[in-house]
Amino acid sequence: MAAAGDEPWLDDAAGRLVRPFTVSNGRTEPTIALDLMSQVRATGVTPLGYLGPEHAQALALSRLPVSVAEVAAHLKLPAAVTKVLLSDLVDCGVLTTKPPEFHHNPTDRALLEAVLDGLRRQL
Repeated sequence: MAAAGDEPWLDDAAGRLVRPFTVSNGRTEPTIALDLMSQVRATGVTPLGYLGPEHAQALALSRLPVSVAEVAAHLKLPAAVTKVLLSDLVDCGVLTTKPPEFHHNPTDRALLEAVLDGLRRQL
């Protein structure tokens, strides 16, 4: 778990004081394929070695299945950085992932027309 002083550095006026890509050591590509809707979940395995504060926060958020997009939102990090952090956790065996489940054919014409109609009503 993260220690009390391990929260991300924030400033009310400036926002995050540590650049997001320093969190992932400058890495921009995860080691596994993750979609924004992919579900991640903690395995219950105790991590070996030190986890950075963002890694620990992501692991804590993943006690129950949660999407990559939700983890990114809670961490206030870009999705690309979050995917790198989550892939690190999968690589060390403390997190599992599964692809998103689609209950509809994403290219179903009726579904796409319903979405388009909804968007038109909003405009």
